[in-house]
Amino acid sequence: MRTLHTILKLIDNINDWVGRILSLGVLFIFALVLIEVIRRYLFNSPTVWGNELTQMLFAVYVILCGGYILRWGGHVNVDILYSHFSTKGRAITDIITFTLFLIFCGALLIYGGSLAWESLSRLEHSQSAWNPPLYPVKLMIPTGAFLLLLQGTAKLIRDIVTLFTGGKIETPETVGRETL
Repeated sequence: MRTLHTILKLIDNINDWVGRILSLGVLFIFALVLIEVIRRYLFNSPTVWGNELTQMLFAVYVILCGGYILRWGGHVNVDILYSHFSTKGRAITDIITFTLFLIFCGALLIYGGSLAWESLSRLEHSQSAWNPPLYPVKLMIPTGAFLLLLQGTAKLIRDIVTLFTGGKIETPETVGRETL
């Protein structure tokens, strides 16, 4: 059980680390947008690269944050019924719906991986005036899908443990305590 706890903590720590790094990236994106707005409207001198770089950085942010958001329960839920379930009822629901999650992540990995590989093999560029490479951004699609799949698998394991132990599970509220 200790090994399982260690693996789950490792997955959580990886996604936490990625989330913290990306949260700093939001500040960088904000600065880029601010610079672009100032240059465009105050100096009538917009950059060729500002808008496209902002879009690419935001795409990376969105793609890679999935695991972090899942780890902290930040994804949108339709919880009209779910919020009224017991802890075991929620665990059962999450275990059943894991199949849909697996199909989604599998599609992201397969098709996103194919898209990324094709982009990398052609060294794809954007064809804009700035013409930056697109393959680094597209390589983030399978990477983000893998991080999301890891965190989803960790959640599945925790839900299974919850189902059989009656709620002894580590959640964002109990982080740091000696529970699984």
